[in-house]
Amino acid sequence: MREHVRALLDSIDDRQADLTSAATLLLDTVTEGGIVHAAGAGHSLLMVGELFYRAGGLAPVRPLWDHEVFPLNGALRSSAVEREQGRGAAVLAGAEVSPPDVVIVFSTSGRNPYPVEIAEQARARGVAVIAVTSRSASAKASARSATTVADHATVVLDSGVPPGDVGYPPHAPRTAATSTIACAYLWTMLLAELDDLARAHGVRLPRWTSSNVPGGDEHNAELVERYRLRIPELGAEI
Repeated sequence: MREHVRALLDSIDDRQADLTSAATLLLDTVTEGGIVHAAGAGHSLLMVGELFYRAGGLAPVRPLWDHEVFPLNGALRSSAVEREQGRGAAVLAGAEVSPPDVVIVFSTSGRNPYPVEIAEQARARGVAVIAVTSRSASAKASARSATTVADHATVVLDSGVPPGDVGYPPHAPRTAATSTIACAYLWTMLLAELDDLARAHGVRLPRWTSSNVPGGDEHNAELVERYRLRIPELGAEI
């Protein structure tokens, strides 16, 4: 299994040009005062959580989601909702997304209506879309939408996750899903690429600091005030 995961991560490294393109979109959004909207359904919501209010992560990130697509609110219901026509479009419309914002959609299969509609409607509004998906998994997935998330993306970050997600044992995979590992690695690499790009352009990125280090709370309080109006999920003062 170690060899499989390492090969998967190596394949992500080989697509460095895509990471640079995605980092350029993020830098443009931040410097122009936009918001990064992060979307996903099912276990892809783990990545939405990874992007939002995370130490070392970008501050102008808003989670774009419907509570019913979260498995902890009802696993069977979450699968059904992800396949409903119109649900993703409604979520996108309610978020008031507009340029220079960017939308990041995490969807390994990339074929369910919910993530496809979010990507499609974002592009219809002139907003750039970064799709974190697997082209191979998407090609084998049930065609629940006429298009895929990748079809509507400005930049595609291909996770390379195999169809069905599982990776072990190699001869007949049935366990050990790899999408979370691959997507977390992609996002980490993207943040590093963004940092290099920002330094090259003399841009200071608005990033969260751990609240468990001296000065962290004070630093984060300034960012909350800056973005509170556009990111209501940051919550009220306590």
